[in-house]
Amino acid sequence: MQNEEGVITELYIPKKCSATNRLITSKDHAFVPINIGHLDENGMYNGHCSIFALCGFVRAQGDGDNVLDRLWQKKKVEARKQ
Repeated sequence: MQNEEGVITELYIPKKCSATNRLITSKDHAFVPINIGHLDENGMYNGHCSIFALCGFVRAQGDGDNVLDRLWQKKKVEARKQ
């Protein structure tokens, strides 16, 4: 929710899992945000990153590594098309 000046007044803004599109609640203590830095052609960090959020359900299933690999491969394909 925003007030008249455009300032966000909510105490908690829910996030969505990158793998399942489930809402990540405030009680999901197994949730992890993962930032993957982008590199330039010389292998140096260029200041940009991709953020992936994995909910506790995905991590409890033991699929975190596979899901992260799949999401990153999809992100690389999208970047090449641009």
